Amino acid sequence: MAKHTQLFIDGAMVPAGGAHDLPVTDSFTEETFATYRTASALDVDTAVAAARRAFQGWAATPPPVRIAAVRRIAAALRDQAEALADAISREVGMPRKLAARIQVGAPIAAWDMYADLATDFGWESRIGHSLVQQVPSGIVACITPWNYPLHQITGKVAPALLAGCTVVLKPSELAPTSAFLLADAVRQAGLPSGVFNLVHGNGAEVGEALVRHPDVDMVSFTGSTRAGRHIAAVAGGDIKRMALELGGKSASLVLPGADLAAAVKATLAGCMLNSGQTCSATTRLLVPRASLEAAEGIAQALLAGYRMGDPSDGATRLGPLISKAQQQKVQGLIDGAIAAGARRVGVAADLPAHGFFVPPTVLAGVTPDMAVAQEEVFGPVLVLLAYDGLEDGIALANGTDYGLAGAVWGPPTPHTLAAARRLRAGQVDINGAPFNPAAPFGGFKKSGIGRENGRFGIEEFLEPVSIQLPAAFLETTAH
Repeated sequence: MAKHTQLFIDGAMVPAGGAHDLPVTDSFTEETFATYRTASALDVDTAVAAARRAFQGWAATPPPVRIAAVRRIAAALRDQAEALADAISREVGMPRKLAARIQVGAPIAAWDMYADLATDFGWESRIGHSLVQQVPSGIVACITPWNYPLHQITGKVAPALLAGCTVVLKPSELAPTSAFLLADAVRQAGLPSGVFNLVHGNGAEVGEALVRHPDVDMVSFTGSTRAGRHIAAVAGGDIKRMALELGGKSASLVLPGADLAAAVKATLAGCMLNSGQTCSATTRLLVPRASLEAAEGIAQALLAGYRMGDPSDGATRLGPLISKAQQQKVQGLIDGAIAAGARRVGVAADLPAHGFFVPPTVLAGVTPDMAVAQEEVFGPVLVLLAYDGLEDGIALANGTDYGLAGAVWGPPTPHTLAAARRLRAGQVDINGAPFNPAAPFGGFKKSGIGRENGRFGIEEFLEPVSIQLPAAFLETTAH
């Protein structure tokens, strides 16, 4: 078992001063395969102080130099791709063949994408007699979740560094390995000391210390709405800048005339990806009442294809959940829904002998007020809901506290696009259009504040500053 006792602070690996070793569990074998020593309060202070010392120099570094550094990080991560895929698959439970592509390949490509975007970014502009500069927000505490660990780290750290911010990263204690491999990539890339710092620990202690730290200028957090509400209250007390990407309960709205089979297949796949541990998962399938029975039959036939098993087995399509606690939470929501009158489509598949598995589940007979139709399950659970007419369908799609993502299925007509425009969600797919990493990602309502991805992700870490120029100065700078 690997024992990690160091943090990355001020450009070097240093001993962690915390009192506890937190275990990292293989979600399939249920065995601890690594431990990480927690950071102490003094470690957090040291990391933030290092970021503060480094800020002025990094903020003043020309963008081409910052861009080159980010490209070197991408190259170093690419050399570690196999180790990253192995670790994330063990931690999170995603089948390794998918983890290599989705959890590792896509985030590494995103480091280069951000560098490309920064190359053409408008760092200054003129509005009349004003010069508008985009300046870095300052010292950023990045607090990231376990479900897509490298992806979520990339969506914060890469644009923050390109913007000229310095960073203190606290990854999830359940899936920390990719963060520590990133620290090694930063070391190889030769970033100035203090520009990137890594501390380890749980949210209640280390995360809380970061959010409350008076020298942290901005908090970028991805995680549960419950935790996001607390962070917003704490950070708001100090008027810190915040970016919060929180929960989701995304609807897939099937319009009359849509390809029902394609809609059910893609919605189910979106729900089951990463065993449902995806904030933007399509977890509610909304169909015209006349199509409900057909949709149920299609879903039942498809469920047989979701083979559970060892994530390292190429034939496995559905891996375990990350932890026993998550498994119990998801199963509890399923049991509660059935007790309230819902019914399982088909027969529950037999579970493997070990691993934190929940069988792929489709629930029919669900009413919109049930917890399973309102709350983020974060497991492989799809609910089927019928609607009567477009207005009812739109209201049902928008009828939760969340607004992160959504999908619309229908004929390729203006009517389908008009329906998509009415979904109160940060990103809406039409007829299975693929995810676009350069487009903004974020949500409405309790799904969060701000946007990640693409140039919008860089802008999230910048503050506009207006410098008003007098007429005489305009004349001297005209050429």
